[in-house]
Amino acid sequence: MDSTTQDFQPRTFSIKLWPPSESTRLMLVERMTKNLSTESIFSRKYGLLGKEEAHDNAKRIEEICFTSADEHFKAEPDGDGSSAVQLYAKETSKLMLEVLKKGPTSATEPEVPLVDTPVEPADNVFDISGGKRAFIEADEAKELLSQLTKPGNAYKRICFSNRSFGIGAANVAGPILESIKTQLTEVDISDFVAGRPEDEALDVMRIFSKALEGAVLRYLNISDNALGEKGVRAFEELLKSQDNLEELYVMNDGISEDAAKALSELIPSTEKLKVLHFHNNMTGDEGAMFVAEMVKRSPNLESFRCSATRIGSDGGVALAEALGACTRLKKLDLRDNLFGVEAGVALSKTLSRLPDLAELYLSDLNLENKGTVAIVNVLKQSAPQLEVLEMAGNEINAKAAQALAECLTALQSLKKLTLAENELKDDGAVVIAKSLEDGHWDLKELDVSTNMLQRVGARCFAQAVTNKPGFVQLNLNGNYISDEGIDEVKDILKSGKNSADVLGSLEENDPEGDPDDDDEEEEDDGELDSQLQGLKVEQDD
Repeated sequence: MDSTTQDFQPRTFSIKLWPPSESTRLMLVERMTKNLSTESIFSRKYGLLGKEEAHDNAKRIEEICFTSADEHFKAEPDGDGSSAVQLYAKETSKLMLEVLKKGPTSATEPEVPLVDTPVEPADNVFDISGGKRAFIEADEAKELLSQLTKPGNAYKRICFSNRSFGIGAANVAGPILESIKTQLTEVDISDFVAGRPEDEALDVMRIFSKALEGAVLRYLNISDNALGEKGVRAFEELLKSQDNLEELYVMNDGISEDAAKALSELIPSTEKLKVLHFHNNMTGDEGAMFVAEMVKRSPNLESFRCSATRIGSDGGVALAEALGACTRLKKLDLRDNLFGVEAGVALSKTLSRLPDLAELYLSDLNLENKGTVAIVNVLKQSAPQLEVLEMAGNEINAKAAQALAECLTALQSLKKLTLAENELKDDGAVVIAKSLEDGHWDLKELDVSTNMLQRVGARCFAQAVTNKPGFVQLNLNGNYISDEGIDEVKDILKSGKNSADVLGSLEENDPEGDPDDDDEEEEDDGELDSQLQGLKVEQDD
């Protein structure tokens, strides 16, 4: 069974894939920053990087890998750039792993995860995910897992990710896991059958499932295994024996309608579930109904991620209604779906029942003005403690600016606000920026890139953040700000408590552009972006 997270494979393209545009490079930096600063098996072992340190490392890694890939491309002038993209992505993943294993080095306090995870001594964690990504068979499995066979070992957390188990290796691992399953509380078997034929991969899953049946787990990660319905049902014995799960990760698993149904049927109880992450699947509206059933049965849910799952209006409405039962929710991520206005309105009705919400990610949902206004009108009354709000790519224009501004005035705890890739123009910018001027002392990031802004709008946003003491980044890229306007923005930032260093890249700004001119086509980075979409920490040469 081929995993969707395998190394990028060379393909034949009809266009040049190299070099990437500046916006694509920035996108990669942001993606790496998120990966480096998100809780994982690595952060639990080596420490969690703060966002600023993660961002600095991400920029450094991208520059190194771009230079290396560019030299590779120039040595193959007749190539289409696919091998350069492959090198770019692979080296990026490799260097990310190195940074994660070094752990945090700055004096900045690491970000505190929303969901408390018990801290265990290092000798309670058994992790073979480091080193080269590789197929392993019986002999190597015996060597790798030998520590688990020692009497009196105290391992409670195991991570087998990044090693592809064949039947022989699984037959070695099975009895070992069965012998220690009563002491295990966390199991990460994400990405552990990559590249195996489907029949073999399913057999491996069944062996692991049988061996771990009855383990009382609080954490289970089966992501990145291209499961589909067959894969979910291959884990039947393990899943059906879980009554105490607090965290479940089923990301990038090809979860269709039938697979979502199987998952909902097989897990007997989700009442203790605090984290359910369901990112990058093929769930659709029909599958969303079964995910919604799981959510309804999860009243203690604190972090729910259901992003990039092809869910449309009907599924979005069902999920929105189900989330009403999750009154302890702190983090909600529904990005990159096809909800539309109706689902946005349904979600607005649910948000009033979530008093503890701290992070809300609603980018790329086709909310438009009507859905956006419905949501922000509720947030201004019910979520004064909100720290992160992302609503990029929702076709929001100046008509929704007043409602959005009134909401932002109430959200005085905001640390990050993202309104990128909308259509605010200067008219909307003036209203929204005014609402951010007073208070908002914790605001650190503001992203209003690609909003058809000109000189006036840019100046207003600069004025809004210039005196925020801990402010880190203002993103105005991809707009139509004149050279004089950029100079004014820098002067405003210098005159306040921040320097012009907080201003992000302006490589995609068009100082001579016209926001009303829709005829000019943007550079098409679609093929390259598809090569980088699945970026994750991988260990390859």
